[in-house]
Amino acid sequence: MPRAFAVWRRNLRVWRKLMWPSILGNFGEPMLYLLAFGYGFGRLVGDIGAMPYMVFLASGIVCSNAMTTASFESMYSAFTRMTQQQTWGSMLDAPLTIDDIVLGEVFWSATKSLMSGTAIILVASALGLVGGWQALLVLPMILLMGFCFGACAMVVTALSPSYDFFLYYFTLVMTPMVLLSGVFFPLDQLPELVGQAAYLLPLAHGVEIVRPLMTGGWPDSVLPHLLVIIAYGAAGFWLSLRLLRKRLAS
Repeated sequence: MPRAFAVWRRNLRVWRKLMWPSILGNFGEPMLYLLAFGYGFGRLVGDIGAMPYMVFLASGIVCSNAMTTASFESMYSAFTRMTQQQTWGSMLDAPLTIDDIVLGEVFWSATKSLMSGTAIILVASALGLVGGWQALLVLPMILLMGFCFGACAMVVTALSPSYDFFLYYFTLVMTPMVLLSGVFFPLDQLPELVGQAAYLLPLAHGVEIVRPLMTGGWPDSVLPHLLVIIAYGAAGFWLSLRLLRKRLAS
């Protein structure tokens, strides 16, 4: 773990050199989504149950952004460090192992999710879309989801021959997950079979926990939702380690 922290710290130092454009994006993109979808589409949708659509959407965007941010970092950025910049090769010449590098990278992806998610919560709070102090408990959930999706994306990085390969994951996995996990509309509005299938994916379980916390309530059956997210993260981390050990040893 201490050696993995060195990898995390290295990525943090590099990020600090480009932090202002990144921070601007963290605040600007959620603001755009909330205003465009919330006020625009929300006028057509109205309330969802007793919840204004803007409030419903804000919690969904927190979760989808955690997935997107962590996945992008574990794919594009990590792949660049592994292949183009040869940063990983230099790390392996130091007293670091592949396990240290992968763990540090995945934790960094989770950290990027936390940064971005915190920005969204601040924007949502400024717009009056946060229901109470329970929203603070969303922060560790963002970190956990960031680790989960970062680890899963690292599997794709381990298999990828080029940047173009990532489009398969975005198109076939991430986009359907966003559309079918309750981010933009309730799962009970979907056909029953599709709604049940959504719970085979981790994003829907994150939404089930985050949305009540963002609206001032408490989620039901937290443990099963957490176990699914943890299981995906553990499986993704284990598989990415196996694949990267084989790839980098050859």
